[in-house]
Amino acid sequence: MSIDKAEYSFSTCWNIKRHQTGSEMIEEIKSLGFRRVELNYNVTTELMKTIEPMIERGDIGVSSVHHVFPHLPGKEFDTDSLMLGYPDKDMRARAVELLIQTVEYAVRYGAEGVVVHPGEVSFPYNIDEELKRIYHAEGRDSAAYQKLWNEMMAVRTKESGTYLQLMQESLEQVFERLAARNIHMGIGIETRSRCYQMPTLQEADYLIKQLAGAPLYLWYDIGHGMMMDRMGLYDNVKEANALKDKILGVHIHETVGLSDHWCPYIHSGDENYFDNFIAIIAAAPIKVYELKDKCTPEDIHLSHERITGKILVK
Repeated sequence: MSIDKAEYSFSTCWNIKRHQTGSEMIEEIKSLGFRRVELNYNVTTELMKTIEPMIERGDIGVSSVHHVFPHLPGKEFDTDSLMLGYPDKDMRARAVELLIQTVEYAVRYGAEGVVVHPGEVSFPYNIDEELKRIYHAEGRDSAAYQKLWNEMMAVRTKESGTYLQLMQESLEQVFERLAARNIHMGIGIETRSRCYQMPTLQEADYLIKQLAGAPLYLWYDIGHGMMMDRMGLYDNVKEANALKDKILGVHIHETVGLSDHWCPYIHSGDENYFDNFIAIIAAAPIKVYELKDKCTPEDIHLSHERITGKILVK
């Protein structure tokens, strides 16, 4: 029998591709010892037909819902879009409506928070993909990497303020409309896995300060932070720990090189580095494992044992 994972939650991203029926997907997660799940943005209305009765019966709890929810086909409002930062007013208005919809589902399911990818700085092509290719082939210190990185940062630095302002305006609209309906769901803006995506940790802190009084927080994705640190975007350990009190939830996973969603301590073989995030996990109101399907139940149990053991020692 699996060890009860208590207050920890588990994202449906782990096994959603293996199941055609929502209830089977949830039962597999329950078999790992989790009482709660995060419903990720690939969960469809069809899958929810068999998950909702489980929620209503109390067979499973929902810690969090990942925007856009339920799954919305198409690229205009997918997880890697401009989303709340669209310069086009109609597109941005649609993004606001979709976030309110996700919050409504979160309230309906008794969730504690909503995870949001607020947007990105627009580039004509996936410059992050090219940077990662050079990183693997030649290294971060190579002339080719440094040249392209500096080009990316010049655009990012110049344009990010405009997108931050648009995101702020969108979030203000969301919170105003939710407050008018007496809905006070916490929204966490998530650290991302591509260097042109927003927010960085400093950008998240800025937005949280700008919307002081609203239930806006950082959703700290540990593995993504590790990736951005390795690529050179920010000092992940220092900045994340400085924002510990502004974190609504964490996505718990580790990055091996620039490959993310692995089990902490297990796949990297590093027994010490992930210790930098133990205090953050311990303090986070919502703790969610967000792992790839290659992580086996044995990997997951062992990783959880290491993490909780280190928290007890702390």
